[in-house]
Amino acid sequence: MPRKTAAKRPQPRTPEPHGAPDRLAPLAARMRPRSFDEYVGQQHIVGEGRMLRRLVESGALPSIILWGPPGTGKTTLARIIAGATDAAFVPVSAVSAGVADLRAAVAEARERLQAGGGRTVLFIDEIHRFNKAQQDAILPYVEDGTITLIGATTENPSFEVIGPLLSRSRVFALKQLEPGDIERLLRRAIEDRARGLGDTDVTVDDEALASLAASTGGDARIALNALEAAVAAAAGRDERRVTVDDIEEALQHRTYLYDRAGDAHYDTVSAFIKSLRGSDPDAALYWLARMIEAGEDPLFIVRRMVILASEDVGLADPMAMLIATSCQQAVHFIGLPEGFFPMAECALYLALAPKSNSVGRSYSAALADVQNTRNDPVPLHLRNAVTPLMRQMGYGAGYKYAHDYEGGVVEQQHLPDRVAGHRYYRPGDLGWEGRRKRERDGGRSPGQARRGE
Repeated sequence: MPRKTAAKRPQPRTPEPHGAPDRLAPLAARMRPRSFDEYVGQQHIVGEGRMLRRLVESGALPSIILWGPPGTGKTTLARIIAGATDAAFVPVSAVSAGVADLRAAVAEARERLQAGGGRTVLFIDEIHRFNKAQQDAILPYVEDGTITLIGATTENPSFEVIGPLLSRSRVFALKQLEPGDIERLLRRAIEDRARGLGDTDVTVDDEALASLAASTGGDARIALNALEAAVAAAAGRDERRVTVDDIEEALQHRTYLYDRAGDAHYDTVSAFIKSLRGSDPDAALYWLARMIEAGEDPLFIVRRMVILASEDVGLADPMAMLIATSCQQAVHFIGLPEGFFPMAECALYLALAPKSNSVGRSYSAALADVQNTRNDPVPLHLRNAVTPLMRQMGYGAGYKYAHDYEGGVVEQQHLPDRVAGHRYYRPGDLGWEGRRKRERDGGRSPGQARRGE
């Protein structure tokens, strides 16, 4: 019989040292801050006297989730915390790791504790990529203290981290770095001879630094690596100087913080819709351009505008729905890049249109009565009498045909008895709807108002 080969057990990860990285590593890795004093930004959580700083300095470190945009220092902060608490730092990437890797890290942490080796910080980068079963696998060991979890995520942990794990962790939100923070990191890298670019004998124009700091969307990693590329290119020229043109060439394209399946996607379209609703055409165009430039599906954007045309413009300007649906047809027909013309036109029209939410309010009021009177019978006079038996039972009896009356309007009960007389539609004061309302309140009959008399 063939001899069976035992499956290899995943090897425990060796805790990473906290010293300086190899010179061959990218500049962003070499310049990674090693202490809170070197750390730039996020002073709302790591500044003197702030909560996270106090927890670390007290040694009573709970499991934590670091939530923030890319390049804001989540991994760096995790390393600093591990170093400041004399903990072994074991990094795991949720992109490539599985349950077996987590179990190996837990086993290593348990052995370390039993040998008196102290705490283990298990750092899970992009923890939102772990499914429920993978997150469940570490829950017992977070709970009993075998490991101290530090999870990093760019997505809202309320949606991406399981409730039991979230309840046992403190969530700290990191903010996008300001251009001033980025520029400070860049200058430090230029001056540092041991880890940075201080020994290259290349000068960097102030304008180039400012341009780079403003062009990376608050991502320090992109900024540092672009600087390294620009300096390397300049080092091979007679004039060893980095200009704005060098920075633009190193970046190739400005960075947009956008993920069509992540928080930035929802946050940006939310800003776009709220700008349209708030009648701000300039902001609407800005957010529209941000989404198009980031590669958002144009039909997704148009669908949102069609919804807004009814939800927020509504009967204040019935043309809004026609404009929005025409935009959908045009974008579907011509696509991008030219599709931005009808999209921008539609966005401007919606932003400038008078607003009314009477459609949604009216439907919600009617729906509430429907849910409370689900089985109320249709009044007999509104039922069609299609057989002799139905006529004998009174179907259609007393029904008034609207066209037989002046203006095509007739007063009769159209609602079930229990909700008779209820008003659901209450018109707004603006645009077409406002004019209809004023005509009604001016004493003219509904029929006269409809005929424009």
